[in-house]
Amino acid sequence: MLALRFATVVFASMLIGSELGAADSKLPVEDAIRAAISRSVPLLEKGAIGSAEQRQCFTCHNQALPVLAMVEARDRGFAIDEQNLKRQLEHTAAHLQRGRAKYLQGRGQGGQVSTAGYALWTLEAGGWQPDETTAAVTSYLLEYQQDLPHWRHRGNRPPSQGSDFTATYVALRGLSAFGTQDQQPEFGERTRAVTSWLRETSPADTEDRVFRLNSLAYIDAADLTKLAARELLDTQRDDGGWAQTSQMTSDAYATGSALVALLDAGEIPADAAPIRRGIRYLLDTQLQDGSWHVVTRAEPFQTYFESGFPHGEDQFISIAGSSWATLALLRVLPDRPDRTAAANATP
Repeated sequence: MLALRFATVVFASMLIGSELGAADSKLPVEDAIRAAISRSVPLLEKGAIGSAEQRQCFTCHNQALPVLAMVEARDRGFAIDEQNLKRQLEHTAAHLQRGRAKYLQGRGQGGQVSTAGYALWTLEAGGWQPDETTAAVTSYLLEYQQDLPHWRHRGNRPPSQGSDFTATYVALRGLSAFGTQDQQPEFGERTRAVTSWLRETSPADTEDRVFRLNSLAYIDAADLTKLAARELLDTQRDDGGWAQTSQMTSDAYATGSALVALLDAGEIPADAAPIRRGIRYLLDTQLQDGSWHVVTRAEPFQTYFESGFPHGEDQFISIAGSSWATLALLRVLPDRPDRTAAANATP
C-alpha cells in the first residue's frame, strides 16, 4: 500500500499544471479530476438512498460499489453524507442478518457468493466490526462449493455476476477480512486450491482479467501478477478505455475497474501513459449530470424500480460503472497529508 500511495502522489505531482489533452490546456488536471468526482459522488449517494428506500435487499450495484466510492471520497477529503453512509452499512448488515439462519445452513441468500462477498466487502470498507452474522457468512463461504477449486457465480447477469473470477475474489476478500480464527485452517485449504485454479485458468473478458488480477493479491504469485497486469493492459482500446468484451465498445464500468485493478496491483506506475489515457477517457465521457451511462446486457429477472440514478433500465449497471469510474479518479489523487502521515506512523 505504501508503494501505491507513493505512486499516486508522484502521478498527481507530475500532472498538476500539465495537460492530459489539448482540451484541458487551461485547467490543471487535478482540478478536472476533483470536479468530476464532486459531480459524481452526490449522484451515487442519491442512487444508494433511493434503492434502500424501495428495497430491503442489499445490492452490489446500489450499495456495494457506491459505498466503496463514498468511503474513498471521504478519505480523500471530499464531503459525503455520513448519515447516508451509516444507513447503507446498516442496510447491508440487516440484509445479511435476515439470512443468518440460511448462511449457517450453508444455503446463503439470492445471489449466493456474489451477494455474500460483495456485502462483506461493503462492510469492510465502512469499518464494520466482525460479529456473529459476518461469522455465519464466512462459514457459508468456506462450505459453499467446497468440491470446486474456486467459487462459481450463480445466474447470468454480466459483468458483475457473470464471472467465476469475480465470485472467487469477493469470497477471498470476505474471508480475509471477516474470517474467524477457527476458520483459518479451512481458509488456507481453499486458498491453496484457488491458487492452482488461478494459475491454470485463462480469463475470457475484461471482468475476468480484472478480478483475476485482484485475486492474485491473496496468493503467492508475484510472477503471475506481472503477467495478468500485462494481459489487462494489452486490451486497452485506442480511445483510452476498456470494453467489457472484445465485441463491445469502451465503457466506464470496464475502464474504471481495469484502472483500479492495475493501480492496486502496483505493477504499473500511476503516471504511466496507459493510466493517463484511461483517466482522460473517463473525464471525456462523464455526462454533465455527473454520471456515466453504461448499457446493460443482463437479462432482467426482478421487478424494475427507479432508484433515483439516471439512465432508466440501464441505471443499475450505470451506477456500478459510475462507481468504478469515480474510484479510478480517486485513486490517482494525492493522499491528504494527515491521512498519509497517519498511515505511515509507527505504532
